[in-house]
Amino acid sequence: MTTPPTLPAPTASPTPWTEAQVAAVAPDASSLASARKLVSRWRESGHRGTALWGLCQGSGATPYQTIVDLSGPAYRCSCPSRKFPCKHALSLLLRWAAGEVPAAAQIADYAASWLGGRMARAAAPDRSRTPNPATAQQRRVRVTAGLEELDVWLGDQVRTGLAQSDRSFRAFEAIAARMVDAQAPGLASALRQLPTTASTRSDWPDVVLCEFARMHLLIAAHRQIDSAPPALRASIRTHIGYPTPAEAVRAETPVRDRWMVFGLRVTEEERLYTRRTWLHGRVTGRWALVVDHSFGSASFPADLPALGQLSDAELHFYPGAAPLRALWGERHGPAEPFTTLPADTDRPATLAAALADHAAALGADPWLRSWPMLLVDVVPARTEQGWYVTESEGGALPIRAAESPWTLLAVSGGHPVTVLGEWNADGLAPISVFATGEVIDLTREDVAGHQTPRSPAGHADLTSAALLGTARRTPDLAALAPPIARAADHLSADPTLRLLESAALQDLFLRGGVVPTSATAPDPAPDDARPLVPRPAATRLARMLRERSAFLPEWFDAAAPHDYRAPDALCEQLLEHAKVDAALREPLLRLAGTRGSWLAAQHPQWRDLTRRSAATTSADTWRFGQPPERRDWLTRLRRDDPDAARTQLAASWPKESGPIKSELLGVLSDGLDPQDEPLLEQALDDRRADVRHTAAGLLARLPESAFAQRMRTRANSWVRIERRIRHTNLVLALPETLDAATQRDGITDRTVEFAYRWNAAPDVPAARFRQVVAATPLSHWAELLGTPQQAVRATVEERFRQPVFDGWVDATLAQRDSAWARALFESGVPTDLAMLRRRELFALLPLPDRTAHLVRLDSSWLSEIEALLPAMGHPWPEALAQHVILLLFERARAAARRPEAHGVSPNAHRSLLASAAVHLPVTAAPTLSAVARRCDDPAWEQAFDQLAHDLHYRSMMLEELQ
Repeated sequence: MTTPPTLPAPTASPTPWTEAQVAAVAPDASSLASARKLVSRWRESGHRGTALWGLCQGSGATPYQTIVDLSGPAYRCSCPSRKFPCKHALSLLLRWAAGEVPAAAQIADYAASWLGGRMARAAAPDRSRTPNPATAQQRRVRVTAGLEELDVWLGDQVRTGLAQSDRSFRAFEAIAARMVDAQAPGLASALRQLPTTASTRSDWPDVVLCEFARMHLLIAAHRQIDSAPPALRASIRTHIGYPTPAEAVRAETPVRDRWMVFGLRVTEEERLYTRRTWLHGRVTGRWALVVDHSFGSASFPADLPALGQLSDAELHFYPGAAPLRALWGERHGPAEPFTTLPADTDRPATLAAALADHAAALGADPWLRSWPMLLVDVVPARTEQGWYVTESEGGALPIRAAESPWTLLAVSGGHPVTVLGEWNADGLAPISVFATGEVIDLTREDVAGHQTPRSPAGHADLTSAALLGTARRTPDLAALAPPIARAADHLSADPTLRLLESAALQDLFLRGGVVPTSATAPDPAPDDARPLVPRPAATRLARMLRERSAFLPEWFDAAAPHDYRAPDALCEQLLEHAKVDAALREPLLRLAGTRGSWLAAQHPQWRDLTRRSAATTSADTWRFGQPPERRDWLTRLRRDDPDAARTQLAASWPKESGPIKSELLGVLSDGLDPQDEPLLEQALDDRRADVRHTAAGLLARLPESAFAQRMRTRANSWVRIERRIRHTNLVLALPETLDAATQRDGITDRTVEFAYRWNAAPDVPAARFRQVVAATPLSHWAELLGTPQQAVRATVEERFRQPVFDGWVDATLAQRDSAWARALFESGVPTDLAMLRRRELFALLPLPDRTAHLVRLDSSWLSEIEALLPAMGHPWPEALAQHVILLLFERARAAARRPEAHGVSPNAHRSLLASAAVHLPVTAAPTLSAVARRCDDPAWEQAFDQLAHDLHYRSMMLEELQ
């Protein structure tokens, strides 16, 4: 047996990662979500130095051995997952980030063995071979041959005309594959983007011509690469795709500075994840871009300072004419946050200066596609022409048309901020914003890979000649910009090459010669004096909004007493969620506050959300508002001043029309009062059936109204009571036709709504009778039949038994009578009554009675329990919570005894488990964890662990709001 190498004394333990750093290395969102559910499954764990390890109980008897080498990071787990890192490694990192992994005196044996093997491999002598000059020369010959072939192909495309050329994926893939064979991957990648451009963009001739011109320029530069300055030579090689070994980069003289992390973006293309990190030197003012790649998952080194931190470190820049990409060198201390920017007194940070920096970089490296810009004290603005960032002097730069930087606008609120963005021919792509002393990420999670930038509008004569082909038309170069026209004498004599060279010069002239335009900044948003949501709670809320969490209602209920306002960066998410979630719309908008209202006023799809909210406080809304706004205004007035609402509605009633009339009348249901009776009686004569129906329903809730007295009289004439020794009979004598007074009171032949049948035909009298029973005060039936329990035991002809009970249920729900609700619920209501209505009856019972009823039911009544639980409020009473857990545990025991039995697996009860996760009191978490340990069925053990995790999550969620 081989003895593992002895581990050296551990170095100081690194600073625990943040949850965001853990999320950055997750291969996908589902792995991260699964990792969060494993919180209670760890048997042991520890950390020492850069080693992190633990045992996680899986579905088998043997726990998984999980190890993380934080110096890599590198991961090892005995689970069969093919994802890297797996959910167990992610869970271990999350526990470490939360401070739940204790420090250990020594590394566990299984972890020491693996870490020792890694050290042995790292310490093995470097057997890499020194590059063979003959091999390098052979590659150059191959590249040169491929580039010459590409140049001929480019000339053929332009000579015959782009309009006639084959722009299919197959055509471009053929020449791109040739570039791969020629070991020029940079050009192959550019070629593969063009068929998408040609098929999706209206300006494709300009873009394709510019791309062809850039390639021709690169090929021409490669021909003279030996005579080019070293920096330009390195740029040419990089754009073609020559490799640059990391060792060669690290041999470059390092640049030490306090590097501020201003931007971070992760993209994925064909399972290759790329992380791009923008750094800005606090002293030198230099830009640096650190690029990391990871295949299969976003598993990047975690030693990178977080967004908004700076590090005193050395960077080694890749050689080039406009050096930007770099590698980390030696660090000189831990990372720390920065809250200010250095003042550059030598040069004002204007838009013109930023454009000049870009022009200088483009002049040094004409193949650059983008360049970072840090724009200080700019205001984002949305105009009819598009998005811009503006400065106080009136200058403005366009934001790319593909961007919709609503979060940037929300953070700014019309006030100056500092924006980091990438500038190219399409405009500025905002990456982050610096405001109130912090860097806020603006990148979206769904950012994809490389896209071909839009080229600036070129010269129409050049594009026309390229479309037709130089064999048919030669452009007039004298019509180009004077600097380009003067350079025409030095261009190639061949018309095709002359066109490509002119297009390359034109493209560089336009991209490097951009000057600020003008745009009007928006008026600043009003201030909101309310306290901010605590940072941990805001971070959790952002994640819950993205995931559309079922815990959001509880979060808003807990936050309501504090009257918080959301961070400005969260307003976009809040408004997007308010657009689709009507139930939470009001608390979402309240949390967004004045900044959210200001932002929504500029967004076509959000404008109505806040306009209706604002309209409820405007007196002019009642006269001039849209129907929904008028209804909301009246609803608010009814809540604040019922008499004033009634007066307003009565005054405008003769002029009201359309469907809104019924909706306005329905507003009176809130705080219904006998003083509403005259208006409701007037509504009974309305021409619209929906208005009459609404009025009758409201009058039925006024037991002392004239309507109620008419219904009592009508019920007395339709029903006769016969009292026998053992029971009471209801004998019906229903009229053949309905008189005008009865129809005025809302009794109609609505056979569609009440589909009773008798002798295989619609039973119209039964439908009429149900309406009478529903509109009659319940006190009338109590006078005739005694208590509700006695009433439900009365006998009635079988034909009318269903209608009378349905009518009593209607009346009970309308009149909110708990005594009748109890009697009807306990009687089982002989019927096809929908479970929803039965649940509504149950909800009218006092909470102790509801709890007692459910606790009496055993596991054979799980379906009944699940159907009634929505009537139990939030959170469930403790006794009910313990009973539900016990019933689920009984199912788990049944599953362990008979795994093949139907209906015993957690999947058969997933809706009940989902309800339990939302409504169980958070104090039940220890009970769930204990029950999970007693489960012999792995699936149920995991289900109980998940419930415990959800309750821990909710508990933390509520604590963060304090």
